[in-house]
Amino acid sequence: MNKLTLLFFSALLIPLCGLANPKKPGGEGSTRSETIDAFSLPMTNISAQDRKDFFVGKSFFRQNWIELPASVKSLEGLGPTFIARSCVACHDRDGRGRPPEVGEEFRSLLFRISKPGEGPHGGPNPVENYGDQIQNFGISNVPAEAKPQIKWIESHGTFDDGTPYTLVKPEITFKELAFGELPKDVMISPRVAQAMYGLGLLEAISDKDILANVDSNDSDQDGIKGKANYVWNQRAEKMTIGRFGWKANQPTLLQQTAGAFLGDMGINTSIFSAVNCPSVQIACLNAPKKKTAEMSDKDLNRVTKYTQLLSVPERRIVADEIEIRGQRLVQDLACIKCHVPHFRTADFFPIKELRGQEIFPYTDLLLHDMGEGLADNRQDFRASGREWRTAPLWGIGLIKKVNKHTRFLHDGRARNLEEAILWHGGEAEVAKNKYKGLSADDRNKLITYLESL
Repeated sequence: MNKLTLLFFSALLIPLCGLANPKKPGGEGSTRSETIDAFSLPMTNISAQDRKDFFVGKSFFRQNWIELPASVKSLEGLGPTFIARSCVACHDRDGRGRPPEVGEEFRSLLFRISKPGEGPHGGPNPVENYGDQIQNFGISNVPAEAKPQIKWIESHGTFDDGTPYTLVKPEITFKELAFGELPKDVMISPRVAQAMYGLGLLEAISDKDILANVDSNDSDQDGIKGKANYVWNQRAEKMTIGRFGWKANQPTLLQQTAGAFLGDMGINTSIFSAVNCPSVQIACLNAPKKKTAEMSDKDLNRVTKYTQLLSVPERRIVADEIEIRGQRLVQDLACIKCHVPHFRTADFFPIKELRGQEIFPYTDLLLHDMGEGLADNRQDFRASGREWRTAPLWGIGLIKKVNKHTRFLHDGRARNLEEAILWHGGEAEVAKNKYKGLSADDRNKLITYLESL
C-alpha cells in the first residue's frame, strides 16, 4: 500500500473512528468565528492562567515600540534600523501579509538578502554592509538601508478547456542604497508575513511524526519527495528540525519570535543579543542602547505564549456536493501528499492544552522543490533556492474577511488561490497540470472546498 493510499484511507477513517473532528481543525481549542477577529482568539480549552498570559502577550504583540530614550520605558527599544514598529504592523489581526499597493509603504513584505556560500552554522551568508535583511526605516539620525521598489511582470496561460488566465510575479529593485551597491551576485527573497494562528499546535507535533513523511530519495517514484530542514537552535546550541518560516528556517516559536523582534524591529533579547548593525553603519552602531536586553525574557516568553495559544477557526460549512467532490479532487490531484491533512500532537509538550490534539493543518512542515517559477535561488540552511515549506491550509478561506485581500505564496504574487495553484511546479507540476485539466465546474468546487478548510 503506497503513501497516497494510506493517506486516503486515514483521511476517511479518522472521523469515522471518532479520533478527531475535521470540522475542528485545531482540535479541542478550535474557535467558531467568521469575524475579522477570527485569527486573534485564544484557544477555547486553555486554563485561566494561560488566558491571562495570552492577553498580556497580545498587548506586547500589538504595541508600537519607540526609540530610546523614551518617557515610557517599557515601550523603548525600537531600531536603530527596522521595517516595522510592531508585530501587528506586519501580521495584521494575526493574519497574512500582502505586497503594497502602488504608492503604499512596504509594511508586511520584507526582503531577505544573502550572497553565495554559507554563513554562521550553515545558514545564509550575510551581505557586507547590509546583513541578511534590508531595513527600510531608521530612527532619528540613523539612515535607512534602502528603499525597495516593486513592479509586476505578467505572464499568460490557458486551461485545457481553453479558458485563459494571467499570472504576475514581482521584480524587485532598491533605490537610495545608503552603504554602497549590492553585490552583483546578491540573492534577494521577498517574503510576506505569514499567518499566526495554530502555530503552537504545529510546534507540538513530534519530530518523529514530521520525519515520517520524508521521502528524500522518492522511494515510491511518485515525483514527490519532501525533506526536513535542519537549522541552528540558539537555546539548544545544536542543529534541530526547522518548522517555521517560508523555508522552515526556525526551530521553535521562541526563536522565531526573538528573531522577528531583532530582524524586523531592531529589538534584542537574550537569544539574539547583538545589535543589528553591520560594521560600516556608524550611526546605527552609535545610536542609544540599553545596557540590558531591550526585551526581557519574561516579556519574550509572554509574546511567544500568545503565538502558541492562538486558535484555529472551525471549518466553514459547504454544500454536501462540494464537500464530497472537493475531498475527491484533493485526493485525485495528490495535494494531500504535501498538504498532509492530519496529525496528532505529542503527548509531551510544555503547554498541556496542546498535547494529544487531533488537528487538520494540511501541511507536512517539510521542504519541497516547487520549480523554477517560484525559485528565489537563495539557500537557507538545507533549503535550496527552489524549495519551500508546505504552507498550512487551515483557515485559508477567512483571509479575505480578516485581512481584506487574497494574496498568497511567499511573495504575495498569487492574487487568489487558483493563481497559487497555477504557480506550483517541480514536485507539484503533475498536480498543477491535473488541475488545469479539470472542468471549470470542478475547478470552482475545489477552490470552494479549500476555502472551507
